[in-house]
Amino acid sequence: MYEQEVIQRLQGIANQLRVHSIASTTAAGSGHPTSCLSAAELVAALFFYHMRYDPKNPQYHNNDRFILSKGHAAPLLYAAWAEAGFIPPAELLNLRKLTSDLEGHPTPRLPFVDVATGSLGQGLSAGVGMALCARLDNLDYRVYVLLGDGECAEGAVWEAAAMAGRLKLSNLIAIVDVNRLGQSEATTVGHNVEVYQKRFEAFGWRTEVIDGHDLEEILEVLDAAGLGDQPLAIIAKTIKGAGVSFLADKDGWHGKPLSKEEAERAIAELQPKACSAEGITIPEPNRLPPPENIAPASYPPVSYKKGDMIATREAYGNALVRIGAVDRRICVFDADTKNSTFAIKFFQKYPERAFECYIAEQNMVGVAVGFAARGKVPFASSFACFLTRAYDFIRMAGISRANLKLCGSHAGVSIGEDGPSQMGLEDIAMMRAVPESVVLYPCDAVSTEKLVEQMALRRGICYLRTSRPKTPVIYDNEEDFPIGGAKILRQSTNDKVTVVAAGVTVFEALKAADVLQKEGIAITVIDAYSVKPLARDAILAAARRTNNIVLTVEDHYIEGGLGDAVAGELCNEGVRVYKLGVTEIPHSGKPEELLAKYRIDTAAIVHLVKELVK
Repeated sequence: MYEQEVIQRLQGIANQLRVHSIASTTAAGSGHPTSCLSAAELVAALFFYHMRYDPKNPQYHNNDRFILSKGHAAPLLYAAWAEAGFIPPAELLNLRKLTSDLEGHPTPRLPFVDVATGSLGQGLSAGVGMALCARLDNLDYRVYVLLGDGECAEGAVWEAAAMAGRLKLSNLIAIVDVNRLGQSEATTVGHNVEVYQKRFEAFGWRTEVIDGHDLEEILEVLDAAGLGDQPLAIIAKTIKGAGVSFLADKDGWHGKPLSKEEAERAIAELQPKACSAEGITIPEPNRLPPPENIAPASYPPVSYKKGDMIATREAYGNALVRIGAVDRRICVFDADTKNSTFAIKFFQKYPERAFECYIAEQNMVGVAVGFAARGKVPFASSFACFLTRAYDFIRMAGISRANLKLCGSHAGVSIGEDGPSQMGLEDIAMMRAVPESVVLYPCDAVSTEKLVEQMALRRGICYLRTSRPKTPVIYDNEEDFPIGGAKILRQSTNDKVTVVAAGVTVFEALKAADVLQKEGIAITVIDAYSVKPLARDAILAAARRTNNIVLTVEDHYIEGGLGDAVAGELCNEGVRVYKLGVTEIPHSGKPEELLAKYRIDTAAIVHLVKELVK
């Protein structure tokens, strides 16, 4: 039993959180107050009784972490931090304003938010990553993830649950706010909490079913967090709109603020039972040594011989091992393709920093984002085509400004016989669209390794596109490959066309240059290894020398790839950009057959150059 004074104080704080949530959403004229009300006791118990954290320093490395996976309940999170003393309570009334970082859904613009949420079903994956990171760093913080029952329809939730159960993450606590009502109607199982209980248990979790408004029950199960070797799922039966008579368990209120008059009525019900958290003692985190998340002064050198035939995917694996030897921030994730992406080399060398996520690409990206939030440099790899499944996680990682590194291998028709379902042909377009992203597409082993270094040192989302076929090493080991650069491989004073290529088509362009040279036609060949940011000035300068004629060639769909990147940069410069790329759904076949069929090979380049210089 808990002292009634403690219970009453926490109940008062819960009601104060409700008051703040209603007042702020009414002031904003938008938001989700009823979704906040259902979780008020849960949040009050976590923030003002159970969680160990420094309220003045939300980023302290051993603080317990809280992820609001049901991000639409952001006003409740903001209210908790206001009551903890980190936000002035008056600031809550600036919710959703352009001038305030208290946005409609949480983002890391706020120091107490580790990952952006709001696209439902993603918080638990990030929680898995952060809990795993605590284990890696020998820290004892716990990770609490508050989910809505509606988002438990997302498959990614169960991808994360499976991984947490398999790895026995006893420092991870999922709390499901089962308030029964979704956005447009009741959830599929309503208040049948046993369904959620059985699902989590099936994935190896310890579960507790509670009344999510009974603080004695809440405190009892929270005090048992961390016991045993299983993650804990708390299934909390709650009432949407709880605490306000005309909102409780009423349909049609999702995402609707109260009018000024309705808010006054609701607050009048709550205010007599509400109290501030001022003066309450928040448990302190244990003061443990911080992890050494510091980049090394330099990386060991690369070592290849010109002419060696090495696939860029294999060079990616070599690079991870090389830089991982001196950079302990590097952690590697794969989705059961590590023997093809060559991430397996890192797994074999540094198993304590390598994490197999199996065929669950969404969860893999979410877990990697969790590691990034804790100061690591996560590299996550799969076939480029399969990363499309995780695109919403990548999009949200962009909003988080996560320090995430992705590698998509087996790109383009050059993979050959496996056919179109295995060919990454949309990935450049997909990754270019992520704000502030970097998109890299090397053609040989040296450039691949040097670009992996650049990714590790660059803050933000970086994508590396690697290829299946072996290609010759063409660069010296000492060559530098800055992000935003390009390499001019062929150029003369009488060039007629500038050919811009990347990856496997660099070699088709070089062969085309040789063929054309024999016929008296000279071309410039540029390796645009940095697709975003593009080496605009270098390409433009080359175009000026070739009568403003540029030809791009890429093993990617014609839309959104290298060609569009070049055209977009040069469209206002009087440059004519012609594009060769894949324009239809491809077929199985040998790589050289497919490059020819889809007109991105040497012959296609030669033909179009001749047409352009007629």
